Amino acid sequence: MMGMASQGKPSPRSAVKPLSDAQVAKLAAAHHLVDPTRDFPTGPRTANTAEIEAQNPKATHRLLTGCDVVLRNHSKVRAWGLEHVPETGPFITAATHVTMYDVFVPMVGLFHQGRRPRYMAKAEMATWPLIGKWFQLVGMQPVQRRSGKAKAIEETSIEILTSGRPLTVWPEGTVTRDPQKWPMSMKNGVGVIALEASRRLGYQIPLFCAVTWGAASINHFWPWPRKNVVMCYDTALDYADLLAGSSEWGESAPEDLADELTRRIRVRMTEIMAEIRGEQAPDGYWDYRTMSRVKE
Repeated sequence: MMGMASQGKPSPRSAVKPLSDAQVAKLAAAHHLVDPTRDFPTGPRTANTAEIEAQNPKATHRLLTGCDVVLRNHSKVRAWGLEHVPETGPFITAATHVTMYDVFVPMVGLFHQGRRPRYMAKAEMATWPLIGKWFQLVGMQPVQRRSGKAKAIEETSIEILTSGRPLTVWPEGTVTRDPQKWPMSMKNGVGVIALEASRRLGYQIPLFCAVTWGAASINHFWPWPRKNVVMCYDTALDYADLLAGSSEWGESAPEDLADELTRRIRVRMTEIMAEIRGEQAPDGYWDYRTMSRVKE
């Protein structure tokens, strides 16, 4: 989930085509697309009032309103699958990280569905002007991306979930370095967190992939005409088979099981992104350590 200091630079906007109106129309024919910047976009539901009241409600409301305005002004954002967001209890959102803009789309969608996840995010974000302070107010858990910190980060994440709160993670750890901006290799922290928290609670914590595409083509200095941005909040990823025998694990989830769950997340994210983009994903995946494409 976490890495050392970032290496390489993300590919430029010109590396990918904007998401076309024709492709969005194709997605709309297959899925019910909604505006995630509106309250309860998928229909009436019960907001998690206790969670909302526990997390700086006024500051959170201000941040949410500001994000809504930016998303609407800079893009035409649509989503499907937000009805999968549970109304109560812990759950994990594993989100893609194509651009910094992508961070806000699932955040806004979850907030408008009446939930308030905590976020495991790189500590640098806490120092950003204005928004860094807001991020901390609305549940960001600053992560020091230095070696030796992984276990502490995982334990904090597990405690958030076992206390009944939702958690959002970006398993790639930083903006993807894939030249065509597909999901890249992931650290297995997300797998460790999901498996160990599930073991401690005694049931499989719902885990959802949130895949956002379209923001990579936005020129934020002059974002008009607005580009299409589409997010899928997928059905829960099943990993019950990996929890079999968890009572005999010892201190924590075995690495091979964490690796396998993390692999399933990456593969599923890539499948969803291929559907949103209307493109075939490349063979294999981009490995952040070697900065090259490797076979599956």
